[in-house]
Amino acid sequence: MEVWLATAQHATKSFSTGQAFIGGVTQEHFDLLIIDWMLPDINGDKVLVWVREHLGWNIPVLFITARDQEEDIIKILKLGADDYMTKPVKHLEMLARIEALGRRAAPRQTEEPTHFNRYLLDTSSRTLYYDGAPLELTQKEFELATYLLKNSGRLLSRVHLLESVWGLTADVDTRTVDTHISRIRKKLQLTPENGWRLTPVYGYGYRLEAVPQIGAGA
Repeated sequence: MEVWLATAQHATKSFSTGQAFIGGVTQEHFDLLIIDWMLPDINGDKVLVWVREHLGWNIPVLFITARDQEEDIIKILKLGADDYMTKPVKHLEMLARIEALGRRAAPRQTEEPTHFNRYLLDTSSRTLYYDGAPLELTQKEFELATYLLKNSGRLLSRVHLLESVWGLTADVDTRTVDTHISRIRKKLQLTPENGWRLTPVYGYGYRLEAVPQIGAGA
């Protein structure tokens, strides 16, 4: 894997244990982290939790695992991974996923914070606020929430969301979209009572719509 990354002009540093990894990332800055579930001393899921607690939510994390059960993948995404790959890892797919994660983490042209009812979207700090309080979102959750809010009222297919948010088009399980949708629905409290309706369209995709609040401002 290191050879693949070096050939693609990525500067890398590897760590053989979870403790070595934790020590390394506290000493140096990295643009992206790749974590394997199976480590000799600490399981990768524990390392991932440490990363989110100590390094925050802005650094992208790609998680590598031999486990391909849906519950394992959902667990890792909920703990804070931005993307995952199951072993055996495919060379070109891994490079494409890393490129997509890096592209979305790169600084963008500054935009003024935008209000969406009770939400405030600040793309410069990559933070979404709900009633003034910042929401804890992974990079991919933030990007998906941003895309849905900016395209509210539109019916968006799962394939379209994969292309627009993940930057990948081929051989990607659309359950990734469903998993992230479920998480942001809960974290953002996207309910009619809060002024939003996130509707699944069977076999196609999702639509986020603003719901008029009866008596608002009265």
